[in-house]
Amino acid sequence: MTWEILDTGKRSAQENMEIDAYLLDTLGDKRDPILHFYEWEGDSATYGYLTNPKDYLDEEGVARSGLSLARRSTGGGIVFHTWDFAFSVLVPAECKFFSMNTLENYAFVNEAVRLAVQTFLGSSLLELTPVDFQEADSACQRFCMAKPTKYDVVLDGRKIAGAAQRKCKQGFLHQGMIALQVPPEEYLDTVLKKGSQVKEAILKNTFPLLDKGSGESEMKNARHQLKELIQQNFYEHA
Repeated sequence: MTWEILDTGKRSAQENMEIDAYLLDTLGDKRDPILHFYEWEGDSATYGYLTNPKDYLDEEGVARSGLSLARRSTGGGIVFHTWDFAFSVLVPAECKFFSMNTLENYAFVNEAVRLAVQTFLGSSLLELTPVDFQEADSACQRFCMAKPTKYDVVLDGRKIAGAAQRKCKQGFLHQGMIALQVPPEEYLDTVLKKGSQVKEAILKNTFPLLDKGSGESEMKNARHQLKELIQQNFYEHA
């Protein structure tokens, strides 16, 4: 058994989500797991299939900023992708890495992510958080980077990598992201609905891998390094 590596490059948020949906629908024809890398055309955000973004985002601000929204096949909250490294893992039900226990699937994928980020940072202090964090503001529950949840990759209690997952008879789809930078405060002020503590929670609970002043070159290099490290750690499971 080996990992199938698929890199579909830079596409719209809708196209990226449609590719993952197709891969999940056809996963029953596969025996080997798939590691899917992709990037985003312009400002992008995705949201879980049970989340209504209109309840949490300012529609005028979203239009003004040119933010492109797309629904994921997985659950979870809203994720701003322009400042992240995104990937998906698809594991067929017949594969030895598949578990009927969703949390075991989370732990399997995120342990490989933890090891990759640990090498990237040169730090041995990363861990998979054993519990869900809670925020007083209920809106924070609908934003991925506003609070760590069980088996997210964290450093000093702050979230580096999050994910959402969907399990079906064909196998499971795990859509993951690693925070490279935190969205600028003025950007969050524009696209978030007023009156919540979401911005404060994202700033407090996110641990970005790069400094605030890092430019596109640093982002590109970080994505390249993480792609190599994540592949390496999943290859070791083969």
